[in-house]
Amino acid sequence: MQLIRSFQRLPAIFHEQGCALTVGNFDGVHLGHQQILRHLRQKADELALPMVVMLFEPQPREYFLADKAPARLMRLRDKLHYLAQAGVDYVFCIKFNRTFAVQRATDFISDCLVAQLNVKFLSIGDDFRFGAGREGDFALLQRAGKKYGFEVEDNCSLCLDMQRISSTAIRQALAEDNLALAATLLGKPYCIYGRVVHGNKLGRTIGFPTANIRLQRQVNPIKGVYAVKIQLDDGRQFTGVANVGKRPTLNGIKHIQLLEVHLFDFSQNLYGQNLQIEFCHKLRNEIKFASFEALKQQIEQDVIVAKAYFATKLAEK
Repeated sequence: MQLIRSFQRLPAIFHEQGCALTVGNFDGVHLGHQQILRHLRQKADELALPMVVMLFEPQPREYFLADKAPARLMRLRDKLHYLAQAGVDYVFCIKFNRTFAVQRATDFISDCLVAQLNVKFLSIGDDFRFGAGREGDFALLQRAGKKYGFEVEDNCSLCLDMQRISSTAIRQALAEDNLALAATLLGKPYCIYGRVVHGNKLGRTIGFPTANIRLQRQVNPIKGVYAVKIQLDDGRQFTGVANVGKRPTLNGIKHIQLLEVHLFDFSQNLYGQNLQIEFCHKLRNEIKFASFEALKQQIEQDVIVAKAYFATKLAEK
């Protein structure tokens, strides 16, 4: 799979053959997205066209709402990993800025979809809106398809128990600590991926060393303390406990969130490694403790509860 960030870097195949395209955020690459991608892969093969996904960075709501935008389920890097697994040939990632935000819907169609991408097949949701003032819609794309000679198809929503599978529904499940429902809608466990950085090393002073992953300015859909599974770069897997939040006991900095992971039965250096953290069970909310001793006692209890949880799960197999 190839990532393209500008029209100037489009391969010649776009002008020579055209493409089968879908457009969206694909946040989480959930079951609904996976259905869209499978169908688009099939159509691309039938038409002998490259399969292309168009994304926007930042996501449009992040551009307009800034830190009030919905939490992301997945970073771009991780999204690209799952799109590659789905058989996507090219991801065209457009920088969503003021110039793009004020572009007329008709200009987006003629300049981007037709002149640059040479789209031949477009799979899009019937609720898709685009262009300045959200003036563009599915009906406009259908009319444009007839004018410019490309097919437009509605990628119907996937439902589970009468509920539309969406990134919004997954965020709601995570906000309600329903990790099982979130995993069902995602089609995989909810995970956070990140690189281990140096911290203040206070965890080791109370007997619980942690691998620290900065979450940058990302608004996170979860917060609190969890029983987790951890996968290292080399494929080894461990269980542990993780805290997602601002570390109130340590006077955490506002707007800076951190993922801290304590691995059971592990004492090696993890700095610089990329970890996959799978969230299995919510233990408690983040709390500000009166002292480090009180924090230590609570972590000891968290470890006991988490180990009991994993022991129960193992016994159920």
